[in-house]
Amino acid sequence: MRHEEDLHALAGAYALDALAPEEREAFLVHLGRCASCTAEVSGFSATAARLAAAVGVPAPPHMKQAVLEQVDTVRQLPPHVRSGRPVRLGTALVRKAGPFAVAASVVAAAAFGGVAVWQHQQAEQARTQAQQADRQVQALTAVMTAPDAKTVHGRTSSGAATSVVTSAGLNRAVFLSTGLPKADAGRTYQLWFDDNGTMRPAGLLQADGAVLMQGDPGRARAVGLTLEPEGGSPQPTSSPLMLLRLPA
Repeated sequence: MRHEEDLHALAGAYALDALAPEEREAFLVHLGRCASCTAEVSGFSATAARLAAAVGVPAPPHMKQAVLEQVDTVRQLPPHVRSGRPVRLGTALVRKAGPFAVAASVVAAAAFGGVAVWQHQQAEQARTQAQQADRQVQALTAVMTAPDAKTVHGRTSSGAATSVVTSAGLNRAVFLSTGLPKADAGRTYQLWFDDNGTMRPAGLLQADGAVLMQGDPGRARAVGLTLEPEGGSPQPTSSPLMLLRLPA
C-alpha cells in the first residue's frame, strides 16, 4: 500500500486512466477524502478533454470523391504554340483557356468551400464537446469538494471498487468506480436511487470513471447499480450488482 504522500502524485495518471488496477483502487479511496487531489484531477481531466476535442479530423471520404468527379469534367489545356509574332501573354492565356480556367476555378472553389464549411462544423462540434466536458468536471468537483460532502465505499458482486459522494447542500451525488468491466455490446450499466424500496433511474455508464448522478438524492437511502439493455430501463430488469447504503 502506498503512503498518502505517494498517492498525491497519482492525480495526473488517474485522470489519464494510466494507473494499474491496484494503484487506481488505492487512489480512488484516497480521492474520496482528499480535496486537493480532487481539484487536481478536475483540472487534468478538463485539459485532457480539451486536447481530445482539438485533434484534427480527416475530411470525409465523399469529399475526396466529389472533387475527383468534378476534376474529370474539366479538359486539360492544349500546349501553347508560338505564332511567330509577339503577343500579350496574359491576354492569350485568358482567350485560349478562359472557359476551362473558369470551370476549374468554380470546381476548386466549390471543393475548398465545402471543406471549409465541414471543418467549421467540426470545430464548432469540438468546442461544444469541450464546453460540456468542462461543465461536467466543474459539477463533479463542486460535489466532491463541498464542505458537507460525505463518502461511502463498497464493491460490486464482481469485486469492482465503488464510491458515492453526496452533498446535502448541493443535493447532488457522484458515483466513482474502478475495476468495473466494460459493458457488453447492447448493454449498459445503470445507476439507481433507492427511495425506500422504489428504484429511481440516476444515470448510465459503460465502464470505470466518475459520473454525476442524474437527479437529486433527496431522501434516497441507497444507490444501486444494475446491468440493463442499451439506453437504460425505467425500472431494474436484473438483480443489483451493488446496493450501497448512503450516509444518514
